[in-house]
Order: sequence, then C-alpha cells, then structure tokens
Amino acid sequence: MALKPVDNIHALQIQAGVLGRKAGHAFEDSMTTSINGAVYPLEALPPGDQHILTGDPALGLVRYVAHYYKSQSILAASAISTGALATSEEGQRWLTINGANVRRCKSDLVITLALADGKSTTVGVSTKQCNNRTPTNAQLYFTTARGFTKLLRDNGIVVSDVALAGLRRFCGDDGYRPLDEPARMRGRKVDPRRFFWEEIGDAARSEWETTLARHQDDITRLLLQKAYIDDPFVPDFKTRSSPSWEQTEVAVYAIDGLIGLSRRYQGFALREYSVRKGSHKDPPGVTHLAPRFGVVQMQRGGQAQHPEQLQFNLEAGYFYKI
Repeated sequence: MALKPVDNIHALQIQAGVLGRKAGHAFEDSMTTSINGAVYPLEALPPGDQHILTGDPALGLVRYVAHYYKSQSILAASAISTGALATSEEGQRWLTINGANVRRCKSDLVITLALADGKSTTVGVSTKQCNNRTPTNAQLYFTTARGFTKLLRDNGIVVSDVALAGLRRFCGDDGYRPLDEPARMRGRKVDPRRFFWEEIGDAARSEWETTLARHQDDITRLLLQKAYIDDPFVPDFKTRSSPSWEQTEVAVYAIDGLIGLSRRYQGFALREYSVRKGSHKDPPGVTHLAPRFGVVQMQRGGQAQHPEQLQFNLEAGYFYKI
C-alpha cells in the first residue's frame, strides 16, 4: 500500500526509493540513484569558482551546492526526479496534498540536503545530458509570440501591441505571414511563411531590441526559472553533463551566477546567417539577422508540427565560453 506523505520533505524521502524508469528520465534517474546511494558525510567543493568538474555528475552537483551555501560538508541528501514524481502513485497523492502541478516544473531534480552546522536546504535543479563529442545548443524555452509577450507582461515588463505584432510576424503566425499579404509576395525570393528579424517593422524591432537589452537579466531569469505559472520548484541551479570520452564532465552553475556570467559574455546582439537547408534556401548573398542576448539565442521554431513556435536556446558550449 502506498505511503501517504505528510509534507514536502516526507514526499521527497518516499519518492527517493520509487523512481520510475520512463524513457526520457534515465539521466535524472541515474542522478537520483547516485545521490540517494552515496556514502555521507561528503565534503563540499574546496574554495574557489569551480563550474566545470569531472567525475560523478550527481556528487559533483551536491558538492557544488554545499560549497555555494558556504558549508564544509553534506551530512545527508535525498533526491527525486520531478518527471518520475508526476507519474508515480505517491507523486499523484503528494501533488493533491500540496496543490502543485509538478508536470509543469522547470526543475528536473529536487534535492534536499542536510548540511554541516545544522543547515538544511531544498533546491531545484535543471539538468541536461549531452552525449555528443561537440556540444550542441540546448533548448531552453518553447512558446509562441503571444506566450512570450504574456510572460513578460505578467512579470512587469511592458510590451506594446505593435511589438507583439512584430514578433508574430517573426514567428509566422497565421495572418502575419508574407503569404498573407499579396503585395509582400511580389518578387520575394526568401521564405514566404515568416518574416525575418530585419523585416518585422522598424518600430517593433526597435522596441524589442531595447527591451531585450534593458531587461536582459530579468528576461534570462524568466526563461531559466519562471516559465510556468505556480511552478512548485523553480530551478536554483543548472547542470549539464557529458562524457569527455575519457571521463564524465559536468558543468554546474547557480542560476544567479549564470545570469551574471551570461550578461558579462555579451549584451543584446545580432548575428548574420543564411538559410542553407530546407525547401526555402536563401539565394546566394542573402543574409538575415538572428537576435541573441548573453548565451541565449532566439529563433523561430519552424518545426512542421509547431510552425508558429518561438524557441530560445542556450548557445552551444556556453559553459566553456563564459
């Protein structure tokens, strides 16, 4: 008979032993198994700014968290995968008790640590595993022009209807495409399904570039942490793990630190590119502008099943560059 947790910590402890092994949760499952099966106490990382580590990614993560909270050691730790939590029987009951929808949680892991000196903390962690020899960009947030605008407006960032219309043109929303405007189609040699950044209108483009530059830290934080309304566990840390082909490498950052490093890396910028693949390749010499801020890249999704989506990615290899 399933146990009925009485509070958050009890739920974490129950879930630590009953993680599901669903496809897509294998990496989080291995992380939780390593954390829950580790021998404690465990020393924190030594002093200094250490973000790229080698060895067990789970233990590197908890040692980093302890170091971040200025503790010398971890006395005990328990971890859950939020995906497994949402699909398990105890998870369903825990969600009902706590009134939280963990299916829409930006944290992949929730870890409770008992630290030295009587300290205790529960943190959310966003994780990413990459098995490629060369790092690829990682999807951060997938939405629509209207969804992104609402996210900003709901968090106190002003976006005009003109700017929204421009972003809908950028995404190729139905009714906002070149093919919806016959005059725009005359002589057009590039993709008729959407407008590119340089085509969304001077007023809309100016407003977006000013907004993304002026509110870079706030918008980066929203994308990293606040994508879901009433998220019960926003991420406090972000980690990425991959084999270095000799040993496992893990990059780990506190969200606050990652936001600052991203801004220091670059402010709002535009990069030239050409469409080289697909059914709407650019003619020779034609280039477009791709918006980005810090390590965040902003583009139209363009997938056949999501033709109007707006996609935000983390730049490939950002953990080395910052």
